[in-house]
Amino acid sequence: MARLLLLSSNSELEVLPALEFLRHQVRTIPAEPARLVSAGDWDVILLDATSELSAARSLCRILRATGLSVPLILIVDEPGLVAIAEDWGIDDFVLCSAGPAEVDARIRLSLSKKTPGVERVSASGVVIDEANYSAKVKGRTLDLTFKEFELLRFLVAHPSRVFTREQLLEEVWGYDYYGGTRTVDVHVRRLRAKLGDLESVIGTVRNVGYRFNVYEVDEGDRVSTAIGV
Repeated sequence: MARLLLLSSNSELEVLPALEFLRHQVRTIPAEPARLVSAGDWDVILLDATSELSAARSLCRILRATGLSVPLILIVDEPGLVAIAEDWGIDDFVLCSAGPAEVDARIRLSLSKKTPGVERVSASGVVIDEANYSAKVKGRTLDLTFKEFELLRFLVAHPSRVFTREQLLEEVWGYDYYGGTRTVDVHVRRLRAKLGDLESVIGTVRNVGYRFNVYEVDEGDRVSTAIGV
């Protein structure tokens, strides 16, 4: 049984009727940032976007910017699907008309993606703080979009391993992403620009894809000799 926090002005039975048939603990509070301060700890946050898409999008971004560390699932009606984009920062979405089995599956899958006990990973001078959704290079915080952060985090967590563009699309964007592999190239180019003189940590493997290169880093956090490149 999961602890679910629903952000909505309506009751859970109005927003997502399927919750009535599940055994999860549900608490509903208004979708206001100030109310989250005293909301307590929850396993999953559900955000009602069935009526005010713009407000829901803004709240999603605020939640991610403040270091939300639990899965965020958007509840949306079918017409609202066209507005959802990667910059919302959500982990998943569910239609308000979805049945109990689908809702339960999405909750379980969102929880399974969490990595218990892992809050910070680093390699080659790049430090990823998963708890605060931030990335730093030489103590400098990088200004990343949600997907740029997710891509960098994935690469740092798998140093020296080569991934094809198709694999990166599946791992970072998800199986249901309809865009092409050029999306990966665009995000890699943007990441390199933001990494500055550490841009070479994201290496290109000709005719294959990309990998995160492992370097030795001296005390001044300056990249020195590459290992295994």
